[in-house]
Amino acid sequence: MEIVYVYLKKRSEFGKQCNFSDRPADLNIDILPNPELAAQFVERNPVDTGTQCSVSMSEHEANTERFEMESRGVNHVEGGWPKDVNPLELEQTIRFRKKVEKDENYINAIMQLGLIMEHCIKQNNAIDIYQEYFDDEEEVEVTEEASSAKTINVFRDPQEIRRTATHLSWHPDGNRKLAVAYSCLDFQRAPVGMSHESYIWDLENPNRPEMALKPSSPLVTLEYNPKDSHVILGGCYNGQIACWDTRKGSLVAELSTIEFSHRDPVYGSIWLQSKTGTECFSASTDGQVMWWDIRKISEPTEVVILDITKKEQLESALGAISLEFEPTLPTKFMVGTEQGIVISCNRKAKTAAEKIVCTFSGHHGPIYALQRNPFYPKNFLTVGDWTARIWSEDSRESSIMWTKYHMAYLTDGAWSPVRPAVFFTTKMDGTLDIWDFVFKQSDPALSLKVCDEALFCLRVQDNGCLIACGSQNGTTTLLEVSSGLSTLQRNERNIASSMFERETRREKILEARQKEMRLKEKGKAEGKDDDQRDEELATNLEEMVAQAEKEFFDIVFTELKKKEVEAMAKKTKPQKKASLEMDEEVEGDYTGEEEEVSDEKSV
Repeated sequence: MEIVYVYLKKRSEFGKQCNFSDRPADLNIDILPNPELAAQFVERNPVDTGTQCSVSMSEHEANTERFEMESRGVNHVEGGWPKDVNPLELEQTIRFRKKVEKDENYINAIMQLGLIMEHCIKQNNAIDIYQEYFDDEEEVEVTEEASSAKTINVFRDPQEIRRTATHLSWHPDGNRKLAVAYSCLDFQRAPVGMSHESYIWDLENPNRPEMALKPSSPLVTLEYNPKDSHVILGGCYNGQIACWDTRKGSLVAELSTIEFSHRDPVYGSIWLQSKTGTECFSASTDGQVMWWDIRKISEPTEVVILDITKKEQLESALGAISLEFEPTLPTKFMVGTEQGIVISCNRKAKTAAEKIVCTFSGHHGPIYALQRNPFYPKNFLTVGDWTARIWSEDSRESSIMWTKYHMAYLTDGAWSPVRPAVFFTTKMDGTLDIWDFVFKQSDPALSLKVCDEALFCLRVQDNGCLIACGSQNGTTTLLEVSSGLSTLQRNERNIASSMFERETRREKILEARQKEMRLKEKGKAEGKDDDQRDEELATNLEEMVAQAEKEFFDIVFTELKKKEVEAMAKKTKPQKKASLEMDEEVEGDYTGEEEEVSDEKSV
C-alpha cells in the first residue's frame, strides 16, 4: 500500500518555479594545510573512550498489502455427460459408463490414481497416534508431603502490663511488616496504668517494634491502606476513628470527633475500593455502620443502622462485631452481629428498607470472623460459638458446610488466599486449626498448639505461607506452613467449586422438603381447627335444636292449657244456666201449688 500525501494548494501560491539542470562540479574555496599547526600536534597514547554496551536499535516501517476476503457460494451440478446423454435417465447413464470403462485410457488413468492413493494411505498409517508406548511400566505412587507448620518469630508486647492482641494487619507491599493493635476488651476491667500504644513490627527484628502508634484510646482494630502503605486506619475503644501517616511520626494525623463517632468500641474497620483511596467504613456494637473519608474525618459521610425490622431505630439495632467487603462486589457488604446473625447490606440503596437485603442465622453467639472466599465470593466463612460455617448466598435458611462443635470457643478464622479449599481457625485453648475440606471434612488437616493462653486473632499473608496469631497476653506468633498448604493443588478449583455447588443444591432440596413439611403441618393444624369448629358447631346446633324444641313444646303446652281452661270455662257456663232454670221451675211449681191451695181455701 502506497503512502500518498495530497497538497491542497494552488500552483500559483508556491512561489517561483525552480529550474534544475545538470552541470559539472565547481571549486569555490580551496583551503591549503598550515604546516605550523602540524608542529603543535600532540599524540595521546593510550586513549580512553566510554562506550555503552547496549543493543543498537533502529526503527523500521513496512507497509503490507491489504488482504481482502470475500465469501462466495458454489453450486455443484453433475456434469461431464455428452449432449446426447440425459443424466436423469438411468439407462442412458449406465450404458455410457460401461462404454467408458472399456476404454484403455480410462483404465490407465485409474491405475495411476490408484498408485498415488495407495501411497498416501500407507503414509498415513505409518504412525499410530493412539499407540501407548509405556504399557509395561508400573505406575509410581506419588507420596504427598504431610501437612506441617513451624514457628518463625514471636513478637511480645514490650509493655509490663499485658494486653490482648486484638487485631493484625500485614503491610501491603511485600508483607515485610506487621501492625498489631493492643487493647483490653474486658468492660471496665482495664488495669490502672495500662498503655494505649500499638506497634508496627519488622519481621526481621522481633526484639523491638519498628514504630509505636499513640492513640488517645486503646486500638481495637488496625488496617493498612492497600493503596498507600504509609496510611493506617485504627478503630479505638472509645468509638473514635483514628488515622496515622507513618512518614509524620507516631501521633495521630486525623481523628474523628466524639460527638459523631461510635458509642461502643470499633470492632471492625475496612478500607473501601475507591478512586481516591481515602474512603473506609467502620462498625461497632452500638448497631451502626459508618462511612468515612479520612480527608474530612471529623464526621461520617453516611450511617447505616443495623435494624432488621427496617425501622431504623437504634434501640432495636443489632451490634456489629465483624465486617466483610469484597472489591469485586462494590455495592455489597456484610456484617456479623453479636446475636449470631449475618446481615447482607446494599451500599447504593436509596431507602432504609432497601439497605438491609437479607439475613443469615446459624450461630448461638457473636460472629467473630466473617470473610468471603477469595476464589468464589458467593461463599463466605463465619466463625462463632464452637463451630465454623461455610455459607452460600443462594441458600439463606442454613449453612452448606460446617465443622464439628469443639470443646473450646472459636475466636477467629480466615480463608487461605492461594487455596480455595483451605481455611484457618483459632480457639480459646491456644490451638490453630488448618482445615482442608478437599482432603478431610470431619477433622482439621493440621491442629497446632501455638501457646498456652487463648488465641484472639489471626491474619494470613498474601502468599499463604505465613500466618500471624495474636494471643490474650499480647504475644504475636509468626508461623510458616508447609508447601502443601500454601500451593494450589491440581484441579483444586474445580473440586472446590463442584463441592460448593453440590452442597448448595443439597441444602436447597432440604429447604424445599422442610417447607413442604411445614405446609403439611400447617394444613393439618388448620384441618384440626376446622374439625374443632365443626364439632363446636355441631354441639351448638344440638343445643340450639334442643332449646328450640323445648321452647316449642312450652308454647304448645301453654296453648293447650289455655285451651283447656277456656274449654272448662265454656263447660261450666251452660251447667250454671241449667241449674238456674231448674231452680226457677221448682219455684214456679211451688207457687202454683200455693195458688191452688189458696183457691181451695177460698172455695
